[in-house]
Amino acid sequence: MSDPPSTSAGNGASPFPPIADYGFLSDCETTALVAPNGAVEWMCLPRMDSPSVFGALLDRDAGSFRLGPADVVVPAARRYLPGTMVLETSWGMRGGWIIVRDVLLIGPWHHEGERSRTHRRSPTDYDADHVLLRLVRCVNGEVQVRLDCEPVFDYGRGFADWEYAGAGYHEGVATGAGTGFELRLTTDMNLGFEGPRATARTLMKAGDTLFAALSWSEHRPPADYDEAYDRMVWTAHHWQHWLDHGDFPDHPWRTYLQRSALTLKGLSYAPTGALVAAATTSLPETPGGERNWDYRYSWIRDSTFALWGLYTLGFDWEANDFFYFIADVAEAEQGQLQIMYGIDGESELDERELDHLSGYDGARPVRVGNAAYGQSQHDVWGAVLDSVYLHTKSRDHLPERIWPIMVKQVEDAIAHWREPDRGLWEIRGEPRHFTSSKLMCWVALDRGARLAEIRADSRRAEEWQRIADEIRDDICANALDERGVFTQHYDTDALDASVLLMPLVRFLEPDDERIRKTVLAIADELTVDGLVLRYRVHETDDGLSGEEGTFTICSFWLVSALVEIGELGRARALCEKLLSYASPLLLYAEEIDPRSGRHLGNFPQAFTHLALINAVMHVIHADEDAYQSQFERDLLRSRYGR
Repeated sequence: MSDPPSTSAGNGASPFPPIADYGFLSDCETTALVAPNGAVEWMCLPRMDSPSVFGALLDRDAGSFRLGPADVVVPAARRYLPGTMVLETSWGMRGGWIIVRDVLLIGPWHHEGERSRTHRRSPTDYDADHVLLRLVRCVNGEVQVRLDCEPVFDYGRGFADWEYAGAGYHEGVATGAGTGFELRLTTDMNLGFEGPRATARTLMKAGDTLFAALSWSEHRPPADYDEAYDRMVWTAHHWQHWLDHGDFPDHPWRTYLQRSALTLKGLSYAPTGALVAAATTSLPETPGGERNWDYRYSWIRDSTFALWGLYTLGFDWEANDFFYFIADVAEAEQGQLQIMYGIDGESELDERELDHLSGYDGARPVRVGNAAYGQSQHDVWGAVLDSVYLHTKSRDHLPERIWPIMVKQVEDAIAHWREPDRGLWEIRGEPRHFTSSKLMCWVALDRGARLAEIRADSRRAEEWQRIADEIRDDICANALDERGVFTQHYDTDALDASVLLMPLVRFLEPDDERIRKTVLAIADELTVDGLVLRYRVHETDDGLSGEEGTFTICSFWLVSALVEIGELGRARALCEKLLSYASPLLLYAEEIDPRSGRHLGNFPQAFTHLALINAVMHVIHADEDAYQSQFERDLLRSRYGR
């Protein structure tokens, strides 16, 4: 692969597009990122955690698939068709205009004659087609259009061998030596092969159309433009119908909620119900730095936030699928949960470095797998218990098969809550008595006690509530500094954004002075230009070097926490600021550089979009309550002159 380029984040000289400029596609089995120039630069097949076939995101020589005008690389405009995952790019040139639409096709359920080998959730009316479809229409003038499809299999290690299929020049098959994987490219353009690249070039005139379909399974790709267009429309309508099931407030921020919902759905793996943390690996948290991780896995800790967001917006089916993914994993592990799993429930996620890749804008190492799966993190028990409690409240029912697993989680929290761990942020330094870990152990006992009450198990309910109170007393005795502010862990005065969860999980009442002081201290002291850091890296032994950007999930947590303590004006202002940092397509990476506004880290990030939903709904509901209270006061004054 190519040598690492010089890091140039922010100066415009880099060959890598800014992270926020990528478009995101999904069929709920695989995902793709499309650069502004029309090139698919990240796509892993056959599923979202597989090796990449297009990996230019991490090395300019690791494969891409461009379809667009031959001599122009900057589009006039980009958008999603409203309510869909269909990406539309408009191109204007001196000679004419074209519009390109990209989509990962979804069609009707395929497995009528035989059962699926991958699906563990209940069959639905729809299923991934395993086709990346690209449609082009010339709206006026004349435009020279070029197709360049150069897959490089196995994270940029296996170049493609192309050969024609069928009659004529409209279908090519690419195979990678030793991969056992095959790609089929079908188009109404005339294909040619230049070594590992399939190419085509044609002059389009006003009213002309063309299509290109890349497929990778037994599902048949479109045979011509008319069929391709019909299948694109079917997919677009599927996304719009799915979105119609949500409950979105009639509010100016509605579009952010809808795009976040679509993004979360796109980050879900339909066969099992898993939700990946992000679509990518090794996009850097620090430009040119080493904080590069593989996020194409499902974290147990995300479960509570996922269910919060999905239930809040009315997507009970998706919440149910994710809940039962967690239940399946817990049952398979006999309750001995890791912090994270593969999207099919895999427990071993061995981490390795791909030294042959240059990394995004020179950021190395490039990692696949994630060694954090072997860490001991005490937040996992609270995340699971809170998820089950939310699920039970939503359905007024706790499945019998789940209860023994929950008892095991509570017992593990009881056995280990006094021990140090590596905390919510998976630090690679020495274990500590992290406040957030103790907090989530309290959540495990508190929610366990509530579930025991639902089951009329008074003995367990009383015992677990007593231990929950003991944990709370321990936190209050050891995690407060001299100001009465909760700190990162028991042996420091350093702040940590994870304690913003305290008012959100109802550890103490929001009007408790300790909660108020903590939220305001983080807002004033752990921020850069108003955006929240996870922690100060010079105060935290995280086993890494270099700086990192502000964590957007933490900033959205601060919005919710400010609402909880009654600082509605400050919360609304911060929420407006955060929404202004959204990508042009309303997507978010993991972090934001507050100085430049550039997005950093893996993209798009489920955790960020989940926190956005929670924060936006906090502000909207608080505004509605404030308006109602003011209306009632005005009504009293008008009636009684008060």
